[in-house]
Amino acid sequence: MSLTAYHARYFAHELTKRSSSATIDSLTSALADAQVDLNPHQVEAALFAFRSPLSHGAILADEVGLGKTIEAGILLSQRWAERRRRLLVICPANLRKQWAQELADKFFLPTAILEAKTFNEEVKRGNLNPFDQPRIILCSFQFARTKDAYVRQTPWNLVVIDEAHRLRNVYKASNKIANAIKNAIADRQKVLLTATPLQNSQMELYGLVSFIDEFIFGDLRSFHSQFSRISTNDDYRALQERIRPVCQRTLRRQVLPYISYTNRRAVVQEFVPNEDEQRLYALVSDYLQSPRLYALPASQRQLMTLILRKLLASSTYAISDTLLGLANKLEEIETAQAALDALPANLDDNFEALPEIEDEWLEDDADGEARQANPVQALSPEQREELRQEKEKLREFHELAKGIQKNSKGEVLLTALRNGFEEARKARENQANASFQQKALIFTESRRTQEYLLRLLEDSEFAGKVVLFNGTNNDPQSAEIYRNWLHRYKGTDRITGSPTADKRAALVEYFRDEASIMIATEAAAEGINLQFCNLVINYDMPWNPQRIEQRIGRCHRYGQKYDVVVVNFLNRSNAADVRIYQILDQKFQLFNGVFGASDEVLGAVQSGVDFEKRIVGIYQQCRTPEQISFEFDKLQQDLETEVAEARAFAQEQLLNNFDQEVIEKVKVEARQARSRTEQLLWQVTQFSLQPYASFDDAAHSFVLETNPFGGAHIHNGPYRMGRNVEDANTYRIGHPLAQQVLQRCLASETPASEISFQLTKSGKKVSILHPHLGQSGWLVCSKFSVQSFEEEDRILLAAVSDDGCVLDDDACKRLFDLPAEVGETVLHVLVPALETQLQALQDKVLEEINQRNNEWLDQEIVKLDRWSEDKKLALEQEIKDLDQQIRDAKRASTAAMTLADKLVHQRILKAFQGTRNEKRKDLFAAQDEVEARRDGLISEIEARMTKEQQSEVIFTIRWSLE
Repeated sequence: MSLTAYHARYFAHELTKRSSSATIDSLTSALADAQVDLNPHQVEAALFAFRSPLSHGAILADEVGLGKTIEAGILLSQRWAERRRRLLVICPANLRKQWAQELADKFFLPTAILEAKTFNEEVKRGNLNPFDQPRIILCSFQFARTKDAYVRQTPWNLVVIDEAHRLRNVYKASNKIANAIKNAIADRQKVLLTATPLQNSQMELYGLVSFIDEFIFGDLRSFHSQFSRISTNDDYRALQERIRPVCQRTLRRQVLPYISYTNRRAVVQEFVPNEDEQRLYALVSDYLQSPRLYALPASQRQLMTLILRKLLASSTYAISDTLLGLANKLEEIETAQAALDALPANLDDNFEALPEIEDEWLEDDADGEARQANPVQALSPEQREELRQEKEKLREFHELAKGIQKNSKGEVLLTALRNGFEEARKARENQANASFQQKALIFTESRRTQEYLLRLLEDSEFAGKVVLFNGTNNDPQSAEIYRNWLHRYKGTDRITGSPTADKRAALVEYFRDEASIMIATEAAAEGINLQFCNLVINYDMPWNPQRIEQRIGRCHRYGQKYDVVVVNFLNRSNAADVRIYQILDQKFQLFNGVFGASDEVLGAVQSGVDFEKRIVGIYQQCRTPEQISFEFDKLQQDLETEVAEARAFAQEQLLNNFDQEVIEKVKVEARQARSRTEQLLWQVTQFSLQPYASFDDAAHSFVLETNPFGGAHIHNGPYRMGRNVEDANTYRIGHPLAQQVLQRCLASETPASEISFQLTKSGKKVSILHPHLGQSGWLVCSKFSVQSFEEEDRILLAAVSDDGCVLDDDACKRLFDLPAEVGETVLHVLVPALETQLQALQDKVLEEINQRNNEWLDQEIVKLDRWSEDKKLALEQEIKDLDQQIRDAKRASTAAMTLADKLVHQRILKAFQGTRNEKRKDLFAAQDEVEARRDGLISEIEARMTKEQQSEVIFTIRWSLE
């Protein structure tokens, strides 16, 4: 197609215009840039969040596995494209890396994880507010609470809160984390993500909704009186009506027509420890149950007990160094060089999840207050002797562990792998796929165990087929894989410049293409997608069900074509281990079925920390099989009660507003929007870069030979449009090269000229243009901008023929689908019919915007009227409560047997009556105050509704159609 500068400038304006939040066009850039197949329910959820510009945000409450991260990613990506780049994601500590990876891989969005270390580094670099930087900020709940002053002073364009059900008790003053975050982001647009918005009480719904908008409900008292006990369908519908504008929920069974899910299958690999291992376990367990231990910080005794028990269960190599570290710590305490509350050195180098579990356990405390270490303190002679004896014990344990070279658990690893591969092969064959690539993901909680397993596998048939993945990835093999990856992708955008992210990408690619087995620590449970692998081996089993779900979810996720086999190691001789596995398997249903753990079950344990703590407590308190059995029975009963209560709230019916017709409409519109964007971008790119690149139309690819944009950081070399491009730079509308192309086209010189559109030569059949074949006339392209509730641009085309025939909007657009030739420049002549047509188009736009604004205003007025009534209801309820107290006082006075008692009750009665009279006086003033606030809010909204208009002619041409 022969494109002209007029085509290119018109297309560039179409690609960069601002669109209404009510239309799919508002998400055009995000849809076009996304490197994942977006499902229609995800696009609809992103549209829902800010369909009205008056919206403060939304709760996106899809079931687990439906891609709430993608929905938020669309919103973050669109704001990034609009240059509104102050963006914050608050999430559990163990999900920060996953968010960073998802946003980078799927939306090309840069992120920065803020924690104490990176925060302080930013301050040292001169950034006085590290939250204010040109990247999407990711931080934990605890960190957002600790740094709430910085969060508050940053003018966020959007705040996303993942696992937002952790904040649902914000209405309780005791929940300091939730209240601090709520106050810090009160005036910002926000999106809350949770699969379980409603768990134990309707009050939790009040808490989450108030996070988004304080005016949906009146106050806690009025909400409680209206909705805490829903007894009729009318009450139910009233609550549903209130939350519908801010809550969107889709269920997995509703999306089965366009998302196929595979199953999970469980395989248990049992083992029995040998005599030395049993002895080590008994000695360390007995030690951990001691009432006083100097080696374990008193403030973190429970957490350290968890870690030591996990390392003990992992391998003798895992526990050996840690025992030595504890003994060395006691040596330092003896010489007053370390505080009692100090953790042993290098513990997090072995147990990598330590910092995140620390954060999780801290977040699980309602007050969220960090525990302070005690200073170095003097020990009494008796304490010094106790400490010395404890140190000697630890050294004995270390020597025993060090002497155990063969671990019974490790000895059955090869059996587990072979059985697992056989099950995985059957899963693929059963799903009509005979080709089978052996891929297994082995999880361990310890770096030392990871090294031990590598040695085992290198002495087997899997030698040379194993790759490691951990928090540092600095072993020699990983370094070599990283160097080769850098060489392969030199000069392409695959290299992000972040060594951590690039190493992870290199190792995942190596596992996919070369290795058969990846041995991973918890670092791999965060943020990497391995749907090419369908065998997961839990060599070590976390006690937190959320962490297990996260692990399996690396492979059992959208895009997985085969059933996923999950192999779990189980110490058959340990009664507590057996009971934990039974609960995880049968109650949580983590290892079998299509969907894994249900929302109700995962919601019942929330972060999983409390469940984890209770298990630690059982290990600590119970010494006999009978005690263990009793405590696990109790834990199981409590869990069943919590899950039953969660199901009883029937959140599906209350929160679900899935509409199949809407979803189908969005599916078509999203596909069309993406296709149109890519088509226009391809055409303007060819026009702008023709002298500097060679193009392959069929493959939508080109090779940039010379960078025409001096100063811009743009690679020469191959570019290709599409998703998951690996052999070239991914060309997309958000790419720096595309942005430069668009800016050049926007600034093109387009004087009034003769343009001949070639319908006959094009060979295209465009029915709407055939009546105008052989005609000529005038056409104007104009940018009409309106600022009201939101800023919106329309690119208007108006055209008339010389015989006075008006071309409608579709006909004008189809002209620019044709090749054209530019003729002589002409003197622009004022054509009244053209001016009239352009004015009519502008009036139509204003009418459409006005109608939409009126709908939005009506919705806000209804919301504020309800809020006003709620507030008045709460005030009137106080007087009703006093009336009841007065009646009770009168009855008590009448029933009093003595004069003295009657006088006491009369004084109480008089006090109640006095209070009621004061409340009645206050009621009218308070109601007036509520009404005044309501009217003030509506006036503010009406002021924003005032429209400012601007019209700019992009070009005028003398057209002909041949």
